[in-house]
Amino acid sequence: MPVCPRTPEMDADTLSAVVSAMARAATPLALAALGELVTEKAGVLNLGVEGMMLMGAVSAFGVTVATGNPVLGILAAMAAGMLMALLFGVLTLSLRTNQVATGLALTLFGIGLSAFVGRSFVGTPLTALPGLSVPGLSDLPVIGPVLFGQDPLVYVSVTVIALVAWGLSRTRTGLIVRAVGENHDAAHVLGHSVLGIRYGAVLFGGVLGGLAGAYLSLVYTPMWVENMTAGRGWIALALVVFATWKPWRVLAGAWLFGGVTILQLHAQGLGVQVPSQIMSMLPYLATILVLVLISRDATRVRLNAPACLGKEFYPDR
Repeated sequence: MPVCPRTPEMDADTLSAVVSAMARAATPLALAALGELVTEKAGVLNLGVEGMMLMGAVSAFGVTVATGNPVLGILAAMAAGMLMALLFGVLTLSLRTNQVATGLALTLFGIGLSAFVGRSFVGTPLTALPGLSVPGLSDLPVIGPVLFGQDPLVYVSVTVIALVAWGLSRTRTGLIVRAVGENHDAAHVLGHSVLGIRYGAVLFGGVLGGLAGAYLSLVYTPMWVENMTAGRGWIALALVVFATWKPWRVLAGAWLFGGVTILQLHAQGLGVQVPSQIMSMLPYLATILVLVLISRDATRVRLNAPACLGKEFYPDR
């Protein structure tokens, strides 16, 4: 039987599909990690990213199914993430509860509440957000679909990262946020509202966490499945450390972990004789390995981490 030769066009199509899939896998990680980065830059450690993402995912899916408008679904996801972050902020900033314990509780609360709210959505079909199509550019080989054929939220994520990177380093607001994270007592003496700035950073992190969840349920896997984040919130937390609290490195790290995710999917498709459970472990194994490698240079981590990260602020002292 004649064998169909492997043509350059087939190779180009495969490469384009793999890179596009990497972009889709990286987008929710980049959004969630960027929100947590801004939160931590202000000195607050929020471990509830997973819970915020799940509430964003179920809110986006439910509103989109009810209204048929994905834009409203995305806005609902952002609002849900912000409300979860507000709950965290009230408990940790106003009532001064332990940030680590409260963040873990927020994740557990989000897992349970999203499962309860999403019971009626299980098995409901939904059309994914379409990719953009730029005449004359989207049809270019390899780079066309990658650069000009992604869904809108991929471009939104890159734009937000660019704005945050510029804002933290070039604007007065960004400098104040960093000052609060480095020395909240000195910022308070200079007349800055430490609690107000931290509330703003926490809410911003919640908005991006909800948006990351919306991407999962509206684009990446357009359906609602209980606990569909599958640990991505924890990977996002690790990404912040991996990126040493620098926005552009968050994007690079998200692409790295997204690439590992896609690698295990394509390896299964190519018939690699490795148990599927082992392949599914790869993204999380990569996370552990990266954190181990980073921890070997503890001095560098300490120099880049906000000095007041996780520390309570007492304005009456």
